[in-house]
Amino acid sequence: MNRMSAVRVKNDPIGFQTRKGLSIEKTWLFVDLSLMEYAEALDLQHRLVDARVDGALGQDALLLLEHAPVFTLGRRGNREHMLVQEAFLRSRGIAVVQAERGGDVTFHGPGQLVGYTILDLRGIRLGAADLVEALEEVMIRTLGDWQIRARRSPANRGVWVEDDKVGSVGIAIRRQVSFHGFALNVNTRLKPFTWIHPCGLAGVRAISMKRLLGREVIMEDVRARIRFHVQEIFKARLVKRSLENIERLMDKRSPKAIGGSHEDGLDGRKGSSNSRGRAEAQAEA
Repeated sequence: MNRMSAVRVKNDPIGFQTRKGLSIEKTWLFVDLSLMEYAEALDLQHRLVDARVDGALGQDALLLLEHAPVFTLGRRGNREHMLVQEAFLRSRGIAVVQAERGGDVTFHGPGQLVGYTILDLRGIRLGAADLVEALEEVMIRTLGDWQIRARRSPANRGVWVEDDKVGSVGIAIRRQVSFHGFALNVNTRLKPFTWIHPCGLAGVRAISMKRLLGREVIMEDVRARIRFHVQEIFKARLVKRSLENIERLMDKRSPKAIGGSHEDGLDGRKGSSNSRGRAEAQAEA
């Protein structure tokens, strides 16, 4: 697996490292989380973004986690794409949450690996569409490690296996700092996806690594490969920190409290142009 991935990186097929100045390695903070409620994860992201914007967070960060069952609606979210009543979902303990990320409606639940990236886009010289492509590439390469041939769609963002969607991307940008990220269906229960038009696309079927391979996939192995490909694609060195450590450091809010000194560094749909002047933006898949 390592040899194949290294060849892909050397070829740099999407050109991030040569085209976007990612050849200089940077250090990212990495927080490895387990199951977390969506609202709790969103609050954590907001606080990390605030810390990154005001300089208290000196480095970019990656969070990996799974969510308790929840449907989220992005900024383009249309409740008409929900095919069941919210009362039906409440009876099953599943919330519907509005989110500021790009995109429409999607499902998160146990067995789906979610990655949230808190990135100063000025430091890594990426626009919103570039970041979406990079996150797609992380998932595509990870799936390739299990001999799953995934691809992008010329019409819709995300990661696809033939006509089935296995991975989604939805980001938001506030004052040039990105948050939200990607979701990869590993062992995810697929039934809830039949209760929506995934990402607002009627007739689209969600699929998982488990369904494609016919067996349960070890989540820790997927987490490890995601970390590997994030480091390769973004030229980042991940430094693991506990959530407690991050919380404690954020409470201090001093300029060098989190991660050391600051490193200087829209819509993400196909065909859109990048913009660095807007205070907030969103991209989706």
